[in-house]
Amino acid sequence: MNPEEFKASLAQSEPPRGLTAPLMALWWDAKQDWSRSHTLVDELETSDGMAVRIPASQRRTSFEREILV
Repeated sequence: MNPEEFKASLAQSEPPRGLTAPLMALWWDAKQDWSRSHTLVDELETSDGMAVRIPASQRRTSFEREILV
């Protein structure tokens, strides 16, 4: 899947079949379902999982700060 196909898939209600856990987490993150995104990579102890998990956690924390202000 190339970046254009990934972006186009965001119009669907469910992620495309065959995505890896990190890509699926990015897909849910793009749909603003941070909980589902984080759950997919929360215990994935790979460099790909960590690359997705850390930015998603930082973004969620920033989002929470905006709400609480």
